[in-house]
Amino acid sequence: MTNPLYDALFAPHEGRTSPFLHLADGHTLSYETFLEEASRMANALSSLGIGPGDRVAVHVQKSPQALMLYAACVKAGVVLLPLNTAYTTRELDYFVNDSGAALFVCDTSEEAELRELADGSGAILKTLGPDGDGTLADLARGQEATFATVPRSEDDLAALLYTSGTTGRAKGAMLTQKNLLSNAEVLVESWQFTSNDVLLHALPIFHSHGLFVATNVILLSGGAMIFLPKFDLEAVLSWLPKATTMMGVPTFYTRLLEDARFDSDLAAHMRLFISGSAPLLAETHRQFEARTGHRILERYGMTETSMNTSNPYDGERRAGTVGFPLPGVNVKICDPETGDELPHGEIGVLWVRGPNVFKGYWNMPEKTREELREDGFFITGDLSMIDEDGYVHIVGRGKDLIISGGFNIYPKEIELFLDSLPGVKESAVIGAPHPDFGESVIAVLVPETGANLDLSAVYAAIKRDLAGFKRPRKIELMEVLPRNTMGKVQKNQLRDRFATAFQQD
Repeated sequence: MTNPLYDALFAPHEGRTSPFLHLADGHTLSYETFLEEASRMANALSSLGIGPGDRVAVHVQKSPQALMLYAACVKAGVVLLPLNTAYTTRELDYFVNDSGAALFVCDTSEEAELRELADGSGAILKTLGPDGDGTLADLARGQEATFATVPRSEDDLAALLYTSGTTGRAKGAMLTQKNLLSNAEVLVESWQFTSNDVLLHALPIFHSHGLFVATNVILLSGGAMIFLPKFDLEAVLSWLPKATTMMGVPTFYTRLLEDARFDSDLAAHMRLFISGSAPLLAETHRQFEARTGHRILERYGMTETSMNTSNPYDGERRAGTVGFPLPGVNVKICDPETGDELPHGEIGVLWVRGPNVFKGYWNMPEKTREELREDGFFITGDLSMIDEDGYVHIVGRGKDLIISGGFNIYPKEIELFLDSLPGVKESAVIGAPHPDFGESVIAVLVPETGANLDLSAVYAAIKRDLAGFKRPRKIELMEVLPRNTMGKVQKNQLRDRFATAFQQD
């Protein structure tokens, strides 16, 4: 038995001295050095008793060492659980315990704060800092630079990614080796990546976009990455002349357009700009082309599926659409009530099927059966339409999903938290247009009868217990929430009422 993911992504580069990571400080890391350090990391995992199928929860800043940990997990047959760096202790407690993580790797600055959490869950706690320091790095430093790759099958789990749910309980999407590898293979071919490509990587690596799309595509094609800690406008403008491709969220492109230095000359040598994780406004698409001569390639994916559709590399990249199904991926638009397939031009819920579709939700067999059909189709919940030319349009989002700065936010999770606060009778959370983030969060609160709601205390609780990207930027008070005859909160009315709330921000 082989290890399909390691054999395809990493093994071809063992001993290869060509550049893999160009770092912000000017240093370059070769494939050979990267993989030797990843082997030391794999040996460190083994020395801790972490073996095939074990989950390793990772809550660290972006760094080359954090990426080495990903490679080490693949080589050792370990299931990687990357966690958003904005998550609070309260949120992390759920993920670590629900996953049954055997090892919890956190930032060096968080060790004291998270020690009790790790002890309570039974997980070993190790640290990894943004500069490559920490107790896990120390342990790896003393290990051998070779490690025998652990055999795995294509159906074995490679990653566990949590996505918020409408019930408020986050769901762990189980991604197999085949899921990740098949998607990388299709993307390399569809977007025509080669070993000559240098990808400007300013995305986080706790998210599928930065880790399993950007990184895996470069690994499979044998190119290199300009590996920036985050999106910093000055850094991106400085490094762009050395890149051939860039992947980003719409916010990256709106911020570039705000700077006059970003012009056709600066982008002339670029081969491809790709956008995803949130809807790209058609106006941004048009402004970008007018400024640079490039048409951004927009694609569509989900945590549970990685990439499903893409605008064409050769052919019309149509603004306001997410293109066509990728090779090997089937899509259909279905009636949300009956599940019957609808003809082109009609709006319904998007269903997808393919080797990229996940295995199911961790420890949630009923939820898996509800959203993953026996014939392999996954019900995305996204309201969509396929036009007469075959382009897929995401026209709305089911389940009241908010996408802010590329991050998915499910209102129910925040509502359950707000409803538990003293003085709050009930709440409704909505998204409103935001000039920078696409959407941002508004919380509408109904105080308990006779209660004098302390908004400063509400804001303090939000800051303490909710990740930054989930926090409501505005809180509005109402005596009652608007409801229909069935008692359901009419969030469309709230969205209309507060549609301009962020216009002056």
